[in-house]
Amino acid sequence: MKTVGWVAGVFGAAALVSAYVALAQRAGEGPPQVELAPPGAPPQEPPYPMNFFITSVGIGDGGNLGGLAGADAHCQKLATAVGRGNITWHAYLSTQGPGAINARDRIGKGPFYNAKGQRVGDSVEQIHGDTLEDARRGVAFGRVYSLNEKGEQVGGIGDPVVKHNLMTGTNFDGRAFPEDGEDHTCANYTNNGTRETPPQINGSRKGSVQLAHFDKQGGATPQWNSSHPSVGCDNRSLGGWGLFYCFAAD
Repeated sequence: MKTVGWVAGVFGAAALVSAYVALAQRAGEGPPQVELAPPGAPPQEPPYPMNFFITSVGIGDGGNLGGLAGADAHCQKLATAVGRGNITWHAYLSTQGPGAINARDRIGKGPFYNAKGQRVGDSVEQIHGDTLEDARRGVAFGRVYSLNEKGEQVGGIGDPVVKHNLMTGTNFDGRAFPEDGEDHTCANYTNNGTRETPPQINGSRKGSVQLAHFDKQGGATPQWNSSHPSVGCDNRSLGGWGLFYCFAAD
């Protein structure tokens, strides 16, 4: 008799569940759905205001951004166009020479969120891998999470149009390059010199700027903030786009 009662209980519970699902579907609700995050995705969180993006368009004059001030103004303009102009924006760029400025010192402390409210990094220290633990965790930068200010993905390796070369002028740790006689910043973002063959960095109007691969793909060191130098400061040398990162400074 106990077995019969247990079986009846199971079938009774199943009937109740079926009735609930039928009623919910009739009301246009359907059974509750659970969305699973893709492997390796950051933890799901409520949307947060954007404080990080890749510029959707460049200034259009190669490595001549009008210095840091011009680059910052471009970030501010793009952020304002999508309703985030109420905070101060800075371009993630280092300078070089006397009084050199580090890109990492120009941005907020974090956490950092893209235009969709997805968390791409916890802190300045974490995104630059300052500790072994930070380096082990890595960052969520890449094609899926490194979006422009409109919330759009930027073309990376494998896309029809590749725009993964971003100007940073910075080293892996987010700091300015030491004085080594080479141009890593297109003369602190004032040079739009054309290509020359063979490349001549020192004393050349061409110059160079350190580029990053936001998709972390391609080349020997495909880092999100420092991958390789450009071969000039004209638009073509910068991948034809002249894009860079913007972060909230607050």
